[in-house]
Amino acid sequence: MTITVNVHEAKTQFSRLLEQAHAGQEIILSKAGKPYARMVPLAQQEKPKRMPGRLAGHIDEAFFEPLPEAELDAWEKS
Repeated sequence: MTITVNVHEAKTQFSRLLEQAHAGQEIILSKAGKPYARMVPLAQQEKPKRMPGRLAGHIDEAFFEPLPEAELDAWEKS
């Protein structure tokens, strides 16, 4: 079901109209009696599924080596 409201009413009832649109109601905003814009709910966006291990092999063995003493000292002093 679609409802039509004029711009002035939309300004004063914006929160209520926003909730109706979010609930699935289509709302046509009119200006001087002519359709001007439409409020509709946004489509739900699915979050991409996480894929463990998709970056496998991108960390070489040097990553697991202990840090040099000079670098350890720099971290501890900051």
